[in-house]
Amino acid sequence: MPDSSPTPATSCEVTVQRWRDGEIERVPDQVAEEVPVALTFHGVPHVVMLATPANLEDLAVGFTLSEMIVDSPSEIQSVEAGTREDGALEVRISIAAAKFSELLRRQRNLTGRTGCGLCGAQTVEDAIRQPAPVHGDLRVDAKSLHAALMDLRERQQINLRTGSVHAAAWVLPDSGIQLVREDVGRHNALDKVIGAVTRAGGDFKSGYFVVTSRASYEMVQKAVTVGGTLLAAVSAPTAFAVRMAEAAGLTLIGFAREHQHVVYAHPSRLICTSTI
Repeated sequence: MPDSSPTPATSCEVTVQRWRDGEIERVPDQVAEEVPVALTFHGVPHVVMLATPANLEDLAVGFTLSEMIVDSPSEIQSVEAGTREDGALEVRISIAAAKFSELLRRQRNLTGRTGCGLCGAQTVEDAIRQPAPVHGDLRVDAKSLHAALMDLRERQQINLRTGSVHAAAWVLPDSGIQLVREDVGRHNALDKVIGAVTRAGGDFKSGYFVVTSRASYEMVQKAVTVGGTLLAAVSAPTAFAVRMAEAAGLTLIGFAREHQHVVYAHPSRLICTSTI
């Protein structure tokens, strides 16, 4: 049983040798922490992933939903994060009895690495799920999207110190960024946002996701699984992600930067005013 002691720091200080313009100096630097986090369901180990040790309850709720371990938040009964006697971080999740029985039948044994998308999946069906199509009348002005991207830079507190973690944000069209979560793994960052929105009682059709990574198929799959209708990434999508977004009805945006973006699927939700 994990105790409720504080989770480890998200970064630590190391002494580095910095080379600049031919001169070398020894200076302190901040590097991001990356620690094993075990997710267990009713005490049964399910997955160990490397993650940034922050917002672990959000991570567990988001993972449980985006991996379709449950169908709705109401089937998650409790979530508790803490430190085990051996010092490892653990999040204990309780879910509806029927869903726990179904989980045991899957006989999945996952060992997750940072950025791992297919780790531990035993069949193609386990790994490549085609979520049900999403629908919604969300409309996002391109200018507000670009403003959210600029705002996100200043809200990445861990990344401002370390320069090595991803961020995901939940944005409402008329209100801007509502929350940000960071993690060394891009999937973890998105799961943390999904969990945070869920725990706050948010409606995934009312806003959209912004991520500071590439838009791989797993990111699209997670967004669609919880009912999201728009995902914007600062980097490129993969072809698989584009095909999945097209089939699922997700508006997929890549290369989302200040004053620019590329729409890869379902552009109707993005309102763009030409300046030409």
